[in-house]
Amino acid sequence: MMNTSARLYFLFVTPFIVAGCVMFLQTEEALLLEDLAAGNEVSRIKDRTPTPTVRTIEYKNLKRQYQADLYQPGEKSLAGIVLIPGVAQHGRDDPRLVTFANTLARFRFVVLVPEIPNLRDLKIRAEDSQTIKDAFKYLASQNDFSSQAQIGIGAFSYAVGPAILAALDPTIRDKVDFILSVGGYYNIEKTITYFTTGQFRYQNEWHFLEPNAYGKWVFVLSNLERLSDPIDKENFRRIAQRKMNNPNAIIDDLTINLSPEASSILMLLQNQDPELTSNLILGLPAAIRIDLSALDLSSKDLNQLKAHLILLHGTDDNIIPYTESIALANAIAENQAELFLIDGLAHVNLHPQKLDKWIMLRAIEALLKMRESKGSDSIDFSDEIIN
Repeated sequence: MMNTSARLYFLFVTPFIVAGCVMFLQTEEALLLEDLAAGNEVSRIKDRTPTPTVRTIEYKNLKRQYQADLYQPGEKSLAGIVLIPGVAQHGRDDPRLVTFANTLARFRFVVLVPEIPNLRDLKIRAEDSQTIKDAFKYLASQNDFSSQAQIGIGAFSYAVGPAILAALDPTIRDKVDFILSVGGYYNIEKTITYFTTGQFRYQNEWHFLEPNAYGKWVFVLSNLERLSDPIDKENFRRIAQRKMNNPNAIIDDLTINLSPEASSILMLLQNQDPELTSNLILGLPAAIRIDLSALDLSSKDLNQLKAHLILLHGTDDNIIPYTESIALANAIAENQAELFLIDGLAHVNLHPQKLDKWIMLRAIEALLKMRESKGSDSIDFSDEIIN
């Protein structure tokens, strides 16, 4: 039962949240949410904190060379996070990601956003977990915060898969303190079922939500290089571009002469029966099936995962269903994950007028708690990292 002060706080705060207004709240959570919604515009936290510094850096891990953007607070740093963009052509320059990174830096996170070319090229690859691991090692090797500070990984959409694969790696898994997942997935087959048919299972029943065609055609572009016939590659590239510009575009002129392996992809994309997805995936070219298997978190031993998971997912997400975050939370140890299902969080975009701000504020609170000291020694990666 709530004590008297907690009841008064709840009664006072709730009307403002329900009304869709956080401007009168003085909590850090409310200030962070306000700043996210403000973007480049004024906000209270911008008036109260120094502007973060942002610089592009280069570093090496063994023989691998990288570029990244480093966001540093104007005050003493309390925690660190490697932030991974979703599958988008703007990559680390995506305005939404830049806003989020700047906001986190104002709340005293050091933020590292590595360049991941595959994500800019709309490709999803398990091997990008290596880039994420190296970025984490670089951030952990810096002197921006104390050895007691927590360091984590944040990822959006399909990038959640490679991020979790990185955190499972024995070289860093004991040192990844938290993972922030926004609109992520767990089971590849169920995710494909959703973006092709709009169907997802919840409480043993099928449910339908009109899927965003973007997810479907990102899948095509991600797998073009796995096709052996150059003509197939060009035709599917044109199909994807045409459909991404206009979901109702006619593509008959591009599909008439597809090879059998290319036709297997088209059959999957055009399928509307969720019960057929599994067999259609089995009919895909072997190279694509290998890639999908590597990315499938449901086939991995997540008992090895040490990080605390903060999972945010929009209930109206039309690219990856919210049930995927539920499944991911259920796949790890009890109390290892905090799950926040949020109305008005459409995949990775905030819709302020529809946003369930009460749950969003709780999710932000969970993230801000990661600034607390963990009380253990940090690992030294300096022998591997070269600035």
